[in-house]
Amino acid sequence: MTLKELLKEVNTIQIIGNDQVEVTNLTQDSRKISDNTLFFAIKGAKTDGHSFISQVVVEKVKVVVCEVLPTTLPQEVTFVKVADTTIAMGKIAANFYGNPSKKLKLVGVTGTNGKTTIATLLYQLFGLLGHKVGLISTIAIYIDQQRMETKNTTPDVLTLNEVMHRMVEQGVTHCFMEVSSHGVALHRIEGLHFSGGVFTNLTQDHLDFHNTLADYRDTKKKFFDSLSKTAFALTNIDDKNGSYMLQNTPAKRYSYALKTMADFRLSVLENTFSGMLLRIETQELWVSLIGKFNAYNLLAIYATAKLLGVDTLQALLALSRLTPVAGRFQYFVAPDKRTLIVDYAHTPDALENVLETIRSIKQAGQQLITLVGCGGNRDKGKRPIMAHIATSLSDKVILTSDNPREEDPEAILQEMEAGIRGENQHKYMTITDRRQAIKVACHLAHPGDIILLAGKGHETYQEIKGVKTHFDDLEEGKKVMSEK
Repeated sequence: MTLKELLKEVNTIQIIGNDQVEVTNLTQDSRKISDNTLFFAIKGAKTDGHSFISQVVVEKVKVVVCEVLPTTLPQEVTFVKVADTTIAMGKIAANFYGNPSKKLKLVGVTGTNGKTTIATLLYQLFGLLGHKVGLISTIAIYIDQQRMETKNTTPDVLTLNEVMHRMVEQGVTHCFMEVSSHGVALHRIEGLHFSGGVFTNLTQDHLDFHNTLADYRDTKKKFFDSLSKTAFALTNIDDKNGSYMLQNTPAKRYSYALKTMADFRLSVLENTFSGMLLRIETQELWVSLIGKFNAYNLLAIYATAKLLGVDTLQALLALSRLTPVAGRFQYFVAPDKRTLIVDYAHTPDALENVLETIRSIKQAGQQLITLVGCGGNRDKGKRPIMAHIATSLSDKVILTSDNPREEDPEAILQEMEAGIRGENQHKYMTITDRRQAIKVACHLAHPGDIILLAGKGHETYQEIKGVKTHFDDLEEGKKVMSEK
């Protein structure tokens, strides 16, 4: 494709050189230069791609897209100056791959909690209905049945367009993806065409990145503002930020709720460890997922299916066949009836939802033992809140390490302890080593008791001082349960 074709709908400030040059490769990584490469100079948080321009020019890059022109401009290289390279990259990537998002029914899911569950279960549901489906989530990327690992909840826009191009080539018709606030803020969804957007809820998270809750909220709102007139915007109207997300969106507006009037409503008739009995519209159905938070997730999934044209009966039948997502209220019952629950709950709201769900189901005499930590190099403000919630809603609590990353794990625990009130001081202990903490939690439990391992969910690693080692909460818990 020629550079001129790639620059369609791109706002350029200046083009120096030949805009008819052929481009066969796009990259923002200076280590991945090949023949006929277009290089994007991105100003990142840690490195500035502009500092690599002289290096990629030597390696015979054909085109450089940048915000600041270098002092030396070799004649054999075409330079494209733009106001924001990340925005230009999105549109160029879409053009390069033939705008694959326009050839799919692409639905984005955003919010603090529930993104992975909703996107993954939509992938499941449409697969059950016989469609070839794509998934882009925190856990993995799926092109129909083919799995790819992913590093970010929302990958960079080059990866997104390449993956969606492969989806189109393989006959995928629908794609469901998580849209994180980082993804919006860093323009990772720039140039994508969404058929719909779903808002789950908004509670405190990622304030290490956004600084204020208002900025976090407004970043998510930008996703809905960017939707087209032909798209739908579906929001949880029970959340106080739900209606805010719909303000100014050009998309067709729809709502879902358990408590208030909405376009799509649901009632929980029965809630047990084996599942829930729900009423959606006038129909009753049994599902294998548990808890009010999952009732919201399932209603969002049902509403999305309906808005994408699925018949009511088909949608309900598929909903009843959905299975829980890995690391989301995943549980194991030992022979002595101790129940181990693993959940990704790593925000105050998610932890409270899981604990309230367990408390609403558990029977008199059953202890609830919660193990929880907070990640390093992340929002510090939620640490005391998480500890307060855990100790207020559990019988016993073990504060331990999550992914300390570059921080001192004991310092993280001290910040969590600051949130524990006097009446709950007797309920908790701190054990820095997570493996040891899981052993203690399991040994504290008597037959019939419930142990919640919160925070890591599906993750199969622990990151300490920049080093990732294998660690799986469910695996560790089962191992201890089988020893006793």
